[in-house]
Amino acid sequence: MIAPDPITTAIANLPQGMFVITSSYEGVRTGVIVRGVMPCATEPRLICVAVTKGHTVEPLIRDSRHFGLCQIDPADKLAVRKFEFAADHDPEKPQDPFNAMPVEALQSGVPILKKSPLAFDCEVVRHFDLEADCELYVGLVLAVRGGRHI
Repeated sequence: MIAPDPITTAIANLPQGMFVITSSYEGVRTGVIVRGVMPCATEPRLICVAVTKGHTVEPLIRDSRHFGLCQIDPADKLAVRKFEFAADHDPEKPQDPFNAMPVEALQSGVPILKKSPLAFDCEVVRHFDLEADCELYVGLVLAVRGGRHI
């Protein structure tokens, strides 16, 4: 087994949690576990989210101009299973990953998992399509719920 290089090790030690980005538009809603979340400005309050490319959440965020960010417990097998591979569903027959999971709306109407100890409702202010396996969304925080960290 090859030992990880110092850069990979250092990045792995950055503060992190497990988050799901969610969105909805015209009755369709979905979400996926994101690669990374970080604050990127304090005035105005902005959050940057790295999302793996090719997920069905992309057009919902684009069209609604909003996203939710919900912290989940990595030990929550149901949430991890529902949102880890949510991109594998058939776009002609979208499956709602929120079935059997209570949700609420904060300000914009995007689905927010009720069991999330920390949740953000954001309006998209920037989108960066990187020449990489991820794209970045920068969101203006409209509302927040919780604050206790997992």
